[in-house]
Amino acid sequence: MVFSAAAGASPTIGAIIGFRAGWGVGNALFIATSLAVIVASASGGFAGAIVLYETALGVGIAMGPLLGGILGEISWRGPFFGVSALMAIALIATVVLVEKTPKPPRKTSLSEPLRALRHRGLLTMALTALCYNWGFFTVLGYAPFPMNLSPIRLGLVFTGWGILVALFAVFGAPMLQGRLGIAKTMYLNLAAFAAVVLVIAIWTTDNAVLIPAVIVSGIFIGINNTVTTQAVMTVSPVERPVASAAYSFVRFIGGGLAPYVAGRLVIALNIHVPFYIASGAILLGIVILASAHRLLRDAERVQAEQIVASAGSGPAGADAPAAAAEPATALIPVEGTAPQPASRPSQGVILAAIDQSQVAGLVTEAVARLALAEGQIVHVVHAQEGVTAGGFGVDAEDLDAARDVVRTHLDRLAARHVPAEGQVLLHAADHGGAGRLIAEYATSIRATTIVVGAPTHGGLPALMDASASQELLRHARSNILIVNPEAPPAPVTANGSVAPAMAQGSGSEGA
Repeated sequence: MVFSAAAGASPTIGAIIGFRAGWGVGNALFIATSLAVIVASASGGFAGAIVLYETALGVGIAMGPLLGGILGEISWRGPFFGVSALMAIALIATVVLVEKTPKPPRKTSLSEPLRALRHRGLLTMALTALCYNWGFFTVLGYAPFPMNLSPIRLGLVFTGWGILVALFAVFGAPMLQGRLGIAKTMYLNLAAFAAVVLVIAIWTTDNAVLIPAVIVSGIFIGINNTVTTQAVMTVSPVERPVASAAYSFVRFIGGGLAPYVAGRLVIALNIHVPFYIASGAILLGIVILASAHRLLRDAERVQAEQIVASAGSGPAGADAPAAAAEPATALIPVEGTAPQPASRPSQGVILAAIDQSQVAGLVTEAVARLALAEGQIVHVVHAQEGVTAGGFGVDAEDLDAARDVVRTHLDRLAARHVPAEGQVLLHAADHGGAGRLIAEYATSIRATTIVVGAPTHGGLPALMDASASQELLRHARSNILIVNPEAPPAPVTANGSVAPAMAQGSGSEGA
């Protein structure tokens, strides 16, 4: 707010540049804190809150250029004062409406993000993003000059661009990632973006080509902003806020240098050269990404931490089948409090997918009935979700809290004399990612049945967020039983098993 107003009141271009630097500091602080505040303040569940957050970002990106164009028609100072007024509204709303959030349990030192760059996967993704940002900010920062349009027309061009950025960041990116995976989506998207920037380079002086190409570039920028952030969170071995800080530090080096270098290249050579270099930088990002393809592919596989309910015996029992004895990587036993029943012959594996909702208790109850009737072992699985939006990521749930969730349900099963073990699945970037991880884990242990609660959010969040249940149904190779708390009680046979009316459906056909 302060630096925007100061830039609008500046008498010289040099002063505007200086105040823009202060503006950048405010922007960085907003990016680094707003998502964490949203998650901490979302009393009704963070899924809907994140959708609203991403929607608000998208509307701002789309409408900001138009408002800037309108104000720019009045005076060149208008956009600066407009930003200051909007930030004043945001500041007052935050002070009045947002409750205090607790301080994080552990302080993060300034050096942690830099030290995190020693991890090859994180550094590779950050360098890929640097190259991408070089192309992005060349288009954003220098493409308006050869257009030579009035402020309002230029605002309309970038409003169209912003609408595509918003739509494909929220809708397009999750859809492509779900179908192709992170790596393939990034390769395809970067290649398409490089091709569009090459078109801009060739026809820089032809507005009939330049303007549509700039608007279309919003598709690939929106996809990349979302998918690259997901990739960083997937490959990073450190906490999400630290990974986000390290990644942003490197990528914005490209964003900061690109417009300045573009101007120098135009003076030294011609107006086409900056865009040729931008297209080349994006292609270089593909090469850098390919150098860590195996890391990214491995990171997309399910990773888990094992939770067990007793100190004295193995989680699966001595007679567990070989398939159940091959859990995913990074298994660290954590002891529960309830006694473990004596092991008994097992006829297969049932997977109970639980979360922190009240429905999870019903899932555990249904699983206990099935396991006792069929002599099966139960794997209690909980995906520790993260949240990514606006190029930043935070942990939606503390790892200790995730362990406690699994341990609680293990103890309930142990009290029913049901042999069980638990897993916390790591690196679930969102609800859809959680569903895919659960399906992959079920395949790895050859689970015959997956028991999951009915989706707990609908409406706009369900429309805009790839839900765990949707992705689970799409990717599962096991039978799926959905426990709906609003359904009438299922008939139970004399031996305690669920009667056929409580139907199961295959993962490929839905349930």
